[in-house]
Parts: sequence; structure tokens; C-alpha cells
Amino acid sequence: MARINTNIPSLIAQANLARTSIDLAVHLERLSTGLRINRAADDPAGLIVAERLRSEVMGISQAVTNSERASSMIATTEGYLAEVSDLLNSIRGLIVEAANRAGLSRDELEANQLQVNSAIEAINRISNVATFAGLQLLNGSLDYITSGIVTGDIVDVTIFSAQFGRNTHIPVEIEVVSSAQTASLFLSGNTTGAPGALLSSVTLEIAGNFGVQTVSFLSGTSLASVANAINTLRDATGVSASLVNPMDATSGLTFNSVGYGSSEFVSVREFGPGGAFFSLQRAQGGQTVDRDEGRDVAAVVNGTIAVGNGLEVQLNTPALGMQLTLSPAYAQTLGVERTFEITGGGAVFQLGPRITFGQQVGVGVQSVSESRLGGTMIDGVRYFLESIKSGQANSLIGGSAEEAARILDAAIDEVAILRGRLGAFERNMIETNIRSLQIGLENITAAESRVRDADFAREIAALTRAQILIQAGTSVLATANLTGQSVLALLQ
Repeated sequence: MARINTNIPSLIAQANLARTSIDLAVHLERLSTGLRINRAADDPAGLIVAERLRSEVMGISQAVTNSERASSMIATTEGYLAEVSDLLNSIRGLIVEAANRAGLSRDELEANQLQVNSAIEAINRISNVATFAGLQLLNGSLDYITSGIVTGDIVDVTIFSAQFGRNTHIPVEIEVVSSAQTASLFLSGNTTGAPGALLSSVTLEIAGNFGVQTVSFLSGTSLASVANAINTLRDATGVSASLVNPMDATSGLTFNSVGYGSSEFVSVREFGPGGAFFSLQRAQGGQTVDRDEGRDVAAVVNGTIAVGNGLEVQLNTPALGMQLTLSPAYAQTLGVERTFEITGGGAVFQLGPRITFGQQVGVGVQSVSESRLGGTMIDGVRYFLESIKSGQANSLIGGSAEEAARILDAAIDEVAILRGRLGAFERNMIETNIRSLQIGLENITAAESRVRDADFAREIAALTRAQILIQAGTSVLATANLTGQSVLALLQ
């Protein structure tokens, strides 16, 4: 080569040395940060994927934290409810003791009533002080808010869960499609030879949900008298009797269970001598039987068939879970629609990484105050736990131990069911959600690591190569720069 103005080998050596220097800097940066992608230019497509995966990791991590906090909140609520349950059970013992009136003095009865009052006040106190991080748990703050309920037809509404999504309210439409019925048997009053009365002496076995009793009647006893005799045993058998037409003894006699639903039954059997005339039917002119069962109400709620149990209907859908208690009159009225709205409330838990309808869960936690627990219909009036305190309608001092026991049983069931629902939510929803999220977090983090993180073995090998190339390139550049000096030999 005899040209000195342009040193092509030197240019080539410089270009390769510059590329090697850039490559060395990249590997040094990756080794110092531990990341393969430090800027978008490193891998544009990989950066997009990695950022999406990183976003999912952050969402899942927070969802796990949310779920763990929800678990703590539910456990705290259940702990308070356990105390309420213990207090209710202690009241139960006092009521049973108060029913033993022959062996209990007035002073002892009053002492029991004072203990009942104190226990109910303690329940109220728990209702007001149960908190979690400043959030009231059992005073109704976490219950759902309803509007437009016709209380004469819908006696009680308990909303377990509701998903509002983007809606400000949830409309609820209910229509009875199959009426609730008591168990019922019919005895004709047009008996030949004794209209409106018993043709001969007869002994009857009356059985219902409360128990079994036998009662004997003489020949010629009017059906009205038979009804009165059976009604005196109503609390022992769970069976009542009445004339079909109170003004006409020949209209016949009906035997009915005191409650509604398929769990209720009436059994009336004649036994012993006489009574050959005695024949019962399910309904006037119907099949001859001596036992009948009631029927549960069936209703359509928001277009879905709800499960019936006596006068209660229960709906369980992903969007809405609730239980309605219908009045006897409405539960036997077909084709009449009733509507109301759920306007807000409830405890909303964000259990997923995305804020969507399917990744949020709403739970209703009802109040356990004395005015909300134990709602029980007694002689057409709905009473609550506060009614068994001193001076109230069902106090022990007033001699209402049986009514108080019914109210208390309802309160115990309500608290037990609420605890069960919260426990099921914690176990089947929250705990499984945490486990599944942790699996997703592990796998998505691994995927993000494969895209973004540096492989140190590969980077060190590449660094070593770049260092050798830097040294070789520098040496080659020095040699290339000296090649021009060979022209000096021509000047000698």
C-alpha cells in the first residue's frame, strides 16, 4: 500500500473497535443492573411484553394483600360474633330456668330477668364497638340498603351478597308462582244422621310437628266443640282446627298445621271401637287420607326460580344472593308482582388484579343489635330480641318464657348462619383466592424474569469476549496506524 491520505485498515479497525466498545458497555450495564432490558432499544418487543407482565405482577401482589386483609377483617368479625353467640346461649339457660315457675321464687325470676337484660345490653355494646381499622362491623354499616319494600307482603329481607358493577342500584322483582300451603285435612260436616256433629263416640290421635296427643269425643259432639278441643292442644301438637264456615257447622272441619311448608305435617287417625264414620280427605271431595304435608312457596325473583322453604324464598346467583320472608297472605297470592331496590351498602372486597365485576365480591353483614336479632312472628306480630327485656311484651317476669325461647332460638340461628356464611366466604373464597393468586404471581414473575432479567453466565461469557476483542482491536488499530510509515523507505 503506497497511499497515506486514507488508511482503510485503520478505519476498519476503528469501526470494529467502536462496536466492540458499545457491546462491552452493554454487557457491563446488564451485569451491573441484573437486567437484560434496561431501555427500550435493548429489545422493543421484549420491553412491551415485560411491562405488561410487570403490571400484572403488581396487580396480583396487591390482590393477595387485599385478600389477606379481607381474611383478617372476616376473622375479626367472626370473633365478635362468637361472643354474641355465647351471650345468646347464656340467655337460653336463663329462659329455660324461668319456665320452671313452680320451683322458682319471684326474686329468682327477677334475678334471671336482670341477667337477661344485662346480656342483651352486652350484645348491643358488641354491636356498637366491633371495629376493624376504624370500620364498624356489626352495627349495620356493612348491611345493604333497600328501598320500596312493601312490608305487609315482604316481612323481612336479608341480602347476603350483591354485585352492583357500574349500576347505582339493583332492582328486585318477585312474583309467587306456587303458593305456600299448610298441611290440611278435611272432615265432612254432612254426616248422615248427625249433620255438624260426630255420629258416634271416637278416639283420635292428633299428630303434628310439635308432638302427638289423643283425645276422645262422645257421640253427638258438635264439630265446633271438636275444633275447640283440638285447639286447646295446639301448642302440644302443632295442629289447629276450624270450621270451614264458622256460621255453618255442616260446612265441615279442617285440621291444619300451624306452619307453612313441606316440613309441616298433620296426621289425624281414628282408633279403638266406634268411629267407623270418620273419614278424612285432603280437600273437600278429594282423596281419602289420614296424613297431609304442607307446601313450600315458589317464586320467581328477577326471572330466576328461587328456592322455597315454608314462607321463605332464597336466591343465589353470581350477581345477587338473598333471602326473603313473605307474609302468609302474599305467599298464597299468585300473579302479583312486588318490586324493591337495593340502593347501596355492603362490604365490597377487591380480590382480583383487575377492577372488574367478576373480581369483586360484595358481602352483607347484618346488625346484631337487640332490635334486629330474633325476628319472629307471634300471633301476627313480629318481635325481636329487645322484646324479652324487662317491661317488654315477652319478658320472663311477664310469664312469656315460651315466646322468649322462640325469639331467642331465631336469634341464635341468625348469628350461627351469619358466622357460617362468613366462615364459608373466608375458607372457600378468600383462602382459595390467595392460593390461586400466589400460583399466578409465581408463574407470571418467572415469565417476566425470563424476558427482562440478565443471564449472568451468558453475559459474563459475552463480556470476556468483548474484553478480548477490545484488546485485539486496540492492537490491530495500532498496527494499522503504523502501516503508512512503510512509504518512508521509498524516500531513501
